[in-house]
Amino acid sequence: MTDRLKDLSDAGVSIWLDDLSRERIETGNLQSLVDDDHVVGVTTNPSIFATALADGERYDEQVRALAAEGADVDKTVFALTTTDVRNACDVLKPVYDATNGVDGRVSIEVSPLMAHDADATFASAQELWAEVGRDNLFIKIPATTEGGEAISQTLGQGISVNVTLIFGLDRYREVMEAYVLGLEKAQANGHDLAGIQSVASFFVSRVDSEIDNRLEKSGADTALKGKAAVANARLAFKAYEEFFTGERWEALEAAGARKQRPLWASTGVKNPDYSDTLYVTDLVVENTVNTMPEKTLQAVKDHGVVTGDQVRPHYADAQQVMDDLAAAGIDYDDVIATLEREGVEKFEDAWNDLLGTVQANLEAARS
Repeated sequence: MTDRLKDLSDAGVSIWLDDLSRERIETGNLQSLVDDDHVVGVTTNPSIFATALADGERYDEQVRALAAEGADVDKTVFALTTTDVRNACDVLKPVYDATNGVDGRVSIEVSPLMAHDADATFASAQELWAEVGRDNLFIKIPATTEGGEAISQTLGQGISVNVTLIFGLDRYREVMEAYVLGLEKAQANGHDLAGIQSVASFFVSRVDSEIDNRLEKSGADTALKGKAAVANARLAFKAYEEFFTGERWEALEAAGARKQRPLWASTGVKNPDYSDTLYVTDLVVENTVNTMPEKTLQAVKDHGVVTGDQVRPHYADAQQVMDDLAAAGIDYDDVIATLEREGVEKFEDAWNDLLGTVQANLEAARS
């Protein structure tokens, strides 16, 4: 039988699961995915935690204990989420050791309510890092304008960062710049650069959703539907290859620094007319991460076809797609601004849902 996930891994793509719950950890499901399906990392976000806590009775005992201590909702959410992430880090620790710290990572996100406050984000990142207490942790920080400063500050303290909610190429270049600046701060602060890792989470499917919607409304060429997201991501990898060169980067690399890997996020296909493995198989290229919801992971396992590098040979095609979209009246900068704004808003809504769920659980535990 063809092991399609192994083919993907062998092509240089690190397979991460975009989901986490206490049930996955305690039932051994996460360990099975590591053992059997080549999963080498885990990402979380407010939406994932909101779903897990709303559906999971396995949190009840800890909630009751926290309620008895008089914990408020913020302290309770902090305790529940950091417990799950710490335990997931322990599951992934052998992968972390085997890959010299490249994989075996678990991400936890700062509150999206802080997305436009650099100082609060930096403080939260430090608090989360200390509480989880595992070297194979990533702190997720949204790539807002204010997030750039927090990213550099956090990296400067030797803390590994997953930069999330990247949609556009200009913002991505800013993220890479923030990463290098953070490494320079870390070096000045006496940290070992070899111990610092980072990924840049470039969101994929939402780009197609937004642009496809605009194409339909404008009556433009519908032959362009379903092409923007892959083209955008391919050009992001081109920007990555162009950025990590030159004397400034080489000096850091000589001191042990590692490139900030592109991570393809939001890879679950939202349009049923498209292949359910589109944002995996069409973005295969070495030294990347693809974080997938389990449905997408299982689709790739069942029928995904991996045929080598699907990014570098298509730079010209990708640029042509973007040029054709511009000619069709699609305002790329406005698309990206919309996606950034909505991305933060969606995570804020999920975070507020999470707070509401936990507040109700606390009240039930006290009654």
